[in-house]
Amino acid sequence: MAKKIDLVADLGEGFGPWRIGDDAALLDVVTSANIACGFHAGDPRIMDETVRACAERSVGIGAHPSFPDRQGFGRRDMGLSAEEVRTDVLYQLGALQAIAAFHGAAVTHIAPHGRLGNLVAVREDYAEAVASAAYRVDPALIVLAQDGTLADAARSAGLRVAIVGIADRAYADDGTLVPRSEPGAVIHDQDEIRRRTVRMVVDGVIESRGGVLLPVACDTVLVHGDTDGALALAKQIRSGLEDAGIVIAPLADWLV
Repeated sequence: MAKKIDLVADLGEGFGPWRIGDDAALLDVVTSANIACGFHAGDPRIMDETVRACAERSVGIGAHPSFPDRQGFGRRDMGLSAEEVRTDVLYQLGALQAIAAFHGAAVTHIAPHGRLGNLVAVREDYAEAVASAAYRVDPALIVLAQDGTLADAARSAGLRVAIVGIADRAYADDGTLVPRSEPGAVIHDQDEIRRRTVRMVVDGVIESRGGVLLPVACDTVLVHGDTDGALALAKQIRSGLEDAGIVIAPLADWLV
């Protein structure tokens, strides 16, 4: 049986009249979307527009909750308590669920954004806050995460976990992402990203910035929709995976 993989992009990250990336075109390439829920980006109109477009294309709908940090695009540590993280996640997830329900669709996964996404991988209190919020709202939700504390907490709560491989980010030797503040953290060479992604999915390894071969068991490959050339990159990745015999399909269709 051919291996299956999901291809996901962070979308809906504009605000008001401002738009970031070509979401409509990306939705013709990816199989899932992490949709900004208003805290780091997005607003009710953009959320509605993005959910509707996902539903029309049978693209998996995911909540992309963040710290309340629109000015910093969710990439700053806000010093929140675990209780604040839990209630902020509930607020954002609930808003997206309501919009999805209006369009006859459902939120199938949740993927913390930015600095929150980094911290839930290492902070047990934050990870448990996100996992408990997700499970109590909908135990059928899939949690998108890197290997780490959130993945462990979600599994312990009884949630399905999809491990994320990030196509355009450099990995440190310990398996964490190289911070964006450091040179080379974001990879721009599309041919290199295509090769890295195919190797990650087919062989289960990715080479760190220091040359260490790291084991990676990813279920979904992430493309950042706000980066320059995101559409061309997504097409490259999809083409490379399909050429390698990989079936591209939404997580909810096959993840057990």
